[in-house]
Amino acid sequence: MKPPLVNILLPQVFAQIVTGVDEIWLQWRKQKLPLYLFLAMCLNLLVAPVVYAATREQFSHFQAWALGLLGFVTLGLSTYLFFVMFVPEKF
Repeated sequence: MKPPLVNILLPQVFAQIVTGVDEIWLQWRKQKLPLYLFLAMCLNLLVAPVVYAATREQFSHFQAWALGLLGFVTLGLSTYLFFVMFVPEKF
C-alpha cells in the first residue's frame, strides 16, 4: 500500500517554509526598512477599522487606511526628531 500523497508532500512544503523563514530572518538583520514598513502596515490593519468606525462611515476604507498610515508616519517622524534633538551624537 502506497503512503498518501499528503504524507509525501507535507515534509517538502514544511522544509520550503522553514527555508523561507530562515532566509527572511537572515535578511532582517541587514535590511530593516522593509520590516518596519511591514509592521506599520500590519498595525494599520488594526487602526484603519477604528478610524473608519469613529467617522461613522464618512470616510471610505481607502481614506481610513491613508489616515492610519499618516498617523504612523507622523508618530515615527516625531519620535525620530525627538531622538535627534536630545541624542544628537548618535546621528
